[in-house]
Amino acid sequence: MNAIEILGLAASLSLLAGWRLYAAVLAAGLAMRFGVLDMVGVPALPHALAGLQVLSNPWVLGIAALGTAAEFLADKVAWLDSVWDTLHTLVRPVGGALLALAVVSPDDNALAVVVFLLGGGAALASHAAKAGSRAVINGSPEPVSNVVVSVAEDGLVAGGLWLALSHPQWAAALALGLAALAAVLLWLAWRILGPLWRRLWRA
Repeated sequence: MNAIEILGLAASLSLLAGWRLYAAVLAAGLAMRFGVLDMVGVPALPHALAGLQVLSNPWVLGIAALGTAAEFLADKVAWLDSVWDTLHTLVRPVGGALLALAVVSPDDNALAVVVFLLGGGAALASHAAKAGSRAVINGSPEPVSNVVVSVAEDGLVAGGLWLALSHPQWAAALALGLAALAAVLLWLAWRILGPLWRRLWRA
């Protein structure tokens, strides 16, 4: 893998972790366990992606699978999804940062620090975009939109994980697209929720 592909994979995993941390860990772990990256012709796995090998541990896979199932169910219930998001405000950014860190070579300390910081920031941005957009949707009186958006997020994350892990040459473009989507969602949430927060602050 060249540097662009490595950074793209790190960015994609951290951004997707902001939406579905446990699914990102589970997908990366399964990819390492079954040699998906080997099958698609990604070289230098023992060196460049050595940190991801820990995700293939059966205990890690089991906990990630349980977390994925719990998040899938919690995310479909209005307001419970916001409670879940609030509880994961610290967990997702840290998880995204660690996922990004696992992708880079352990021999390059400077790059590792940069990727760790950027990975945490990317996961925090996508988490904030998800949580903010859900807070807006939860204000709707009908229950259908919450489920529709949650299923759309499931599809986005599943498709993004598949693309990043099976076609790492496209991971950088995927990361840019995910970052742009997170920025748009943050802007929309701020436009809608910002006036409400300002009124509550003044009150």
